[in-house]
Amino acid sequence: MSLYALIHPRGPSGFGMGSTAEEVTRGLSLAGKTILVTGCSSGIGFETAKVLVQRGARMICTARSAEKATNVARAISAEATGMACDLADPGSIRACVSELKRRAVKLDAIICNAGIMMPPRLALVCGYESQFFINHIGHFMLVTGLLDALADRARIVTVSSEAHRFAPRGGIDFDNLRGESSYRPWTGYARSKLANLLFAKELARRLDGTGKIASAVHPGFVPGTDIFRGMALAQMARAYWPRILTALVAKTIPEGAATSCYVAVSPNAADLNGQYFSDCNIAKPRADANDPALAARLWELSEKIASSV
Repeated sequence: MSLYALIHPRGPSGFGMGSTAEEVTRGLSLAGKTILVTGCSSGIGFETAKVLVQRGARMICTARSAEKATNVARAISAEATGMACDLADPGSIRACVSELKRRAVKLDAIICNAGIMMPPRLALVCGYESQFFINHIGHFMLVTGLLDALADRARIVTVSSEAHRFAPRGGIDFDNLRGESSYRPWTGYARSKLANLLFAKELARRLDGTGKIASAVHPGFVPGTDIFRGMALAQMARAYWPRILTALVAKTIPEGAATSCYVAVSPNAADLNGQYFSDCNIAKPRADANDPALAARLWELSEKIASSV
């Protein structure tokens, strides 16, 4: 637990920065529930799946390859199933959706956890900047493809980030989705995280009144996860940041998984549609994250991209 978490008060939910996934789900029975988590091969995704299956859920663990997903599922539980879902490959996403429908799976929650962060050089996926495509479009295709496979009180949780606050002025730079006019790793990541938030907001509006909900979460700064591997920023942090700074703000992986688990399964979050959460409590995103016109424009564009790739 960080020093900050030790002294920082918990929020209205009763949980806070130092809470773990096991703590926020303690006492819950998820027997009969089926939950899909993307990016289960390590880090927060693995911890999320591990804790939820301990509470009785049937887990669908996705990873970029069938082999990796199967190995992860075996490591978690006999109640876990591994499935390939490479968010950089539209064919893999569609195959995952088709197979779940073929099995007539009813999903009680989808946790959109997978992602990439700050590749140092511009990379394109299906003609779009890789962070925008993998972090946003890939999950957009997966979730919208599974809307008719949701259970009556299903929850969709999208992992965003406080990094969304550093997205380009105006929100989404629609004229630079290829990143070719300018590419800055941090700005591209921030844009993808704002896109995650806008997706959750628009999906929540579309689900309003159905009993299903959509939310976005900030997991916190969790330097022990694979998403930081190879990043110049992480190397700088290890080399130059004062250790006390990391002790103050960094979370462990169990702490990083807490907010996703809380929002996905806690009875106290069952009716909190369209909210943004941090440290297991409702948080306030930047102003344009609540702009319905911006969210609707991104949704319309995302549908066009999804249908063209």
